[in-house]
Amino acid sequence: MLIRSLTLATLLAFVGPSFAADDDSPLVKDVGRARPLIVIAPSSVDPVWLNLKKSLDDSANRKGFTDRNMVLYTVINTMGQRDGKDLDPQSTMALIRSLKLGAGAKSKIILIGKDGEKKLEQSDAVELKEIFNTVDQLPTAEKEATVPVPAPVAEVAPVKGAKGTKGKPAKPAKPAEQPDD
Repeated sequence: MLIRSLTLATLLAFVGPSFAADDDSPLVKDVGRARPLIVIAPSSVDPVWLNLKKSLDDSANRKGFTDRNMVLYTVINTMGQRDGKDLDPQSTMALIRSLKLGAGAKSKIILIGKDGEKKLEQSDAVELKEIFNTVDQLPTAEKEATVPVPAPVAEVAPVKGAKGTKGKPAKPAKPAEQPDD
């Protein structure tokens, strides 16, 4: 029994991180609902980030940003935020892993569509108008993409006069015996 437990623990130690890598990204919540705009910058005084931040502070640009159903993710010096709210370190690293960027010290601006695919990726300064034009040129199928809502489940009414609907629950069966190692 001890050998089986050690084998299982070793296997999970090697394979476990690969199972958790894909589903823990915060971008998964936005698929079908919003278009994430991701800014990755090495510092808070990075000119690419400051230029985009200045553009977003303009009220007309901010309205255009929300009208296009976009959300802003920022990763500045490994500190992540979603629309100004801090992400925990695990979510930030999962976001970076899900983008599959590789190593690099340059700033990046990435636009993800509602379908979860990259629509724009730039390493240098990008004007907000260019990002808006990219969103406006998307096919209508992508613009109207939404997450399907599950159909409501109808409750099943108990059959009148059915035997066993009320009363004591049945006794659980005995577990099978396991051989010793």
